[in-house]
Amino acid sequence: MTDIDLLLLSGLIFLVATLYSSVGHGGASGYIASMALFGIAPAIMRPTALVLNVLVTVMGTYRLHRAGLVNWNALLRLSVASVPAAFVGGMIVLPGDWYRVLVGLVLAAAAVRLFVDPREARPLRTAVTPSWAPALVTGGGIGLLSGLTGVGGGIFLSPVLVLFGWAGARQTSGITAPFILVNSLAGLAGNLVTVRTLPPEMLYFAAAALLGALIGTQLAIRWLSPQTLLRVLAAVLVIAAAKFVFT
Repeated sequence: MTDIDLLLLSGLIFLVATLYSSVGHGGASGYIASMALFGIAPAIMRPTALVLNVLVTVMGTYRLHRAGLVNWNALLRLSVASVPAAFVGGMIVLPGDWYRVLVGLVLAAAAVRLFVDPREARPLRTAVTPSWAPALVTGGGIGLLSGLTGVGGGIFLSPVLVLFGWAGARQTSGITAPFILVNSLAGLAGNLVTVRTLPPEMLYFAAAALLGALIGTQLAIRWLSPQTLLRVLAAVLVIAAAKFVFT
């Protein structure tokens, strides 16, 4: 990789990390898309994106926790069923790509709903923590869908939290970031051998992602209004929907 390519790819990783971390996401799909533009081999792209995902969500979880935005009780209830369900979903191979189109349309509909009618963020003290039964069902469903589609569960969790009234815009980021972190660590633990394929430029990519996460989480905590955060989330959902429908 030339110095120019390294600079351009690091810049793309920075932009992806900034955008995605502002709504509590890791940005793995964005990193993969960025690396694909520069012809990086899939065997290198996947573990690199997963490691960057972990770094960004670690940063996000830490900063959002310091800001009092992580609802650990809700996170526990949603995660208990999501991890084993994602494992099961990963073993199921559905015929054709019809389910990816369906998921893309659902994400697009959620994006339209959030963009047209963004809700005010609820104060943390009045955010509704889901009871165990709906949290287990929701977490299990998201985990299964995540395993079936091969993407992080955060892209499905965020609109559910907002539309079900379980969190406001800022609290949604505070739940989604550690949720993605837990699932990413599980995926990384199951494929530790792939870490050996990390590229020699990994330190540059990691620095770009962490800088982007630092700015993105600052946007989430202080700089963006709740309405703007929800519209940024809607934009991320549109990107994810397009990926499902057209790839």
